[in-house]
Amino acid sequence: MDERERTKDIILAVILVISTLVMVIRLWQDWIVAVSTGLMMISLAGLILSLCRRLESLEKSISAREMTMRMNLDQITRTLDEKCDRMVGDVEATISSLSRRVYR
Repeated sequence: MDERERTKDIILAVILVISTLVMVIRLWQDWIVAVSTGLMMISLAGLILSLCRRLESLEKSISAREMTMRMNLDQITRTLDEKCDRMVGDVEATISSLSRRVYR
């Protein structure tokens, strides 16, 4: 994720916490409900931010694996090209030696 998306997620988490605090102030007569609601919303905001971080690391991991696979595929392609070129050279040498024997 880029900086813009990360900032957006943080702003949304802050709005979530602030709205919870406003609700807690409104429900302050029942102390247990107010505290549990506040803790629940703060943990939810943390969970959302944690999930965003995990998704970001997953995207980086996937792109790194893709790059590694492309590099390996390029190496395999070069190796196969070299082997095919050698095999073509061997076949051409064998054909030329056989054609020399036939003309003698």
